Amino acid sequence: MNKLLAALIATVFAGAAFAQAPATTTTTTTDAAAAKSEARADAKVDKADAKAQEKISKAKAEEKATDAKADAKAQKTHAKAHAKAEKKVADAQKDVKKTEADAAKK
Repeated sequence: MNKLLAALIATVFAGAAFAQAPATTTTTTTDAAAAKSEARADAKVDKADAKAQEKISKAKAEEKATDAKADAKAQKTHAKAHAKAEKKVADAQKDVKKTEADAAKK
């Protein structure tokens, strides 16, 4: 038990000493290559974003055109229905007048 406790305490002290040690940095010549590849990757991402924005704007323009066509078609259909309804009303009024004229003659 004493050996286990001693090993545990030694591990704690070693961990504390390791945590306080300054971090060593290594510089390599691949930093320039890594920066270049990162710049290329960023350029690809920017290009992809630009294409995506262009597709979105085209889709919105197409949507507006489709909506305009649908609105025009709906308006035309409404106008036809309205004209048909007015014709029915005019025919009904004509029939009423004819019936009233026939009733007045009798």
